[in-house]
Amino acid sequence: MTATALPPDTGADIARVTEALAMITPRWNVRILLALAGPPQRYSELAAKVSWLQGGQLHPKLKALCDSGLVQRTEHTSRHVTYSHTDRGEALLPVLPLIVTWAEAHLETPERPLPAIEQIEDSLTLLTRRHAAAILWALKTRTEVSGRALASIVMPSSDWTNIYPPLRQLVADGLVHTEGLGAPYRLSAAGDGLGPVLGALSAWSAGKALDQATQHPVWGRPRTMPPAKPWVSNQSRPTPATSSRLQSGATWQNRALFSHATVRPLEALAAGGPRR
Repeated sequence: MTATALPPDTGADIARVTEALAMITPRWNVRILLALAGPPQRYSELAAKVSWLQGGQLHPKLKALCDSGLVQRTEHTSRHVTYSHTDRGEALLPVLPLIVTWAEAHLETPERPLPAIEQIEDSLTLLTRRHAAAILWALKTRTEVSGRALASIVMPSSDWTNIYPPLRQLVADGLVHTEGLGAPYRLSAAGDGLGPVLGALSAWSAGKALDQATQHPVWGRPRTMPPAKPWVSNQSRPTPATSSRLQSGATWQNRALFSHATVRPLEALAAGGPRR
């Protein structure tokens, strides 16, 4: 049976979520958003919280976040300027604990527990692979699809063989599963487990309350999946040493910026398995 199209409005939904991911995935953006939690802050106050950024790196990051509508710059006087979240930026923060919850369940961890912020960054890297969102949506909608049929959905105007590089990457990342050459593709348990994250991003990008994620026409439908293929997070990036754990649904405060998440053991990844 040939798949010909995704459900109505799905293309716009995917585009909105892809745009939302593009706002927060660039390096340090999530850390800056979390550092801005609380009252408006002067540039010097914020810079002290993200001190690992080299001179001149913070300003263009802040400008990009302001341009995307997540941060606002308020000029009280010529010598008094503050930065804070916009309402849209504030509404996005509760999505981040959902990403931590998914990462704890589905990402293989290195020898030491990763701070929650690094789990978020690693997870966002997977979600922003080229064509990842469209492929994940198509597989969730169609359950099981051949590569050629998937290409007709995701990239109908392109040579259908172009579907294989992004598909192979998603298989390596553990989000998509196939039995081998010529076999159909389907979501892995990890890919299907992204439902709460992608549903929440969809709700946020459409200006809806995040609790509507469970009503998402595609990601609001849970189903039983085969065992996950774990993906190994990358090694540590520089972070200040702090302690407090992020919980799903928790209030995000400055103290939670680099908290450590308790990891659950997963099966060891076979030698030569996927690493970033």
